[in-house]
Amino acid sequence: MLLLILSVLVLLVIGGCVCVFWAARGDAPRWARGVARATLLGSELARSTSRSSRAPQSGSDD
Repeated sequence: MLLLILSVLVLLVIGGCVCVFWAARGDAPRWARGVARATLLGSELARSTSRSSRAPQSGSDD
């Protein structure tokens, strides 16, 4: 079951990347531009989350 969920997730990510590439070329339909926008937004959210988790904690370990 876990393998199925991960496979679907990978396919969604690949599909999103294809839509970003298609939209960047300029000849994508409206739905593909929407998927590309959602993919780019998701990547920005993931990047900001990973940046905030790597930020140094206040306080000292001395």
